[in-house]
Amino acid sequence: MRPDPQHSDCRGVASILSRVGDKWSVFVIMMLGDGPKRFNELKRMINGISQRMLTLTLRGLERDGLVTRTIFPTIPPRVDYELTDLGHGLSRPVQALGMWAKEHQREIEAARARFDERNP
Repeated sequence: MRPDPQHSDCRGVASILSRVGDKWSVFVIMMLGDGPKRFNELKRMINGISQRMLTLTLRGLERDGLVTRTIFPTIPPRVDYELTDLGHGLSRPVQALGMWAKEHQREIEAARARFDERNP
């Protein structure tokens, strides 16, 4: 398969990768991998994310068809977020990438320190 001479395939893939490569999107996808969660539950689970950033991240993931939002008619209203089938398909490689990063964190930090010593 040859690349499109106008590079439209690169632009399309880049826009998708920018969503799924965003750190907050990765964390949300990882947290939703084992089932639906409420907004505040996600916020507690993802250390350092602001309410606004979580809202924007969930909206973007919903727009891309990776997450669904279900509103339950209770008082107060209950809203659950859940991965779609497409989101579950992405969850597997995201989980693998997260595990790889965790397993190699020390090695990468050591490599960065060595690099920074040689390149002040």
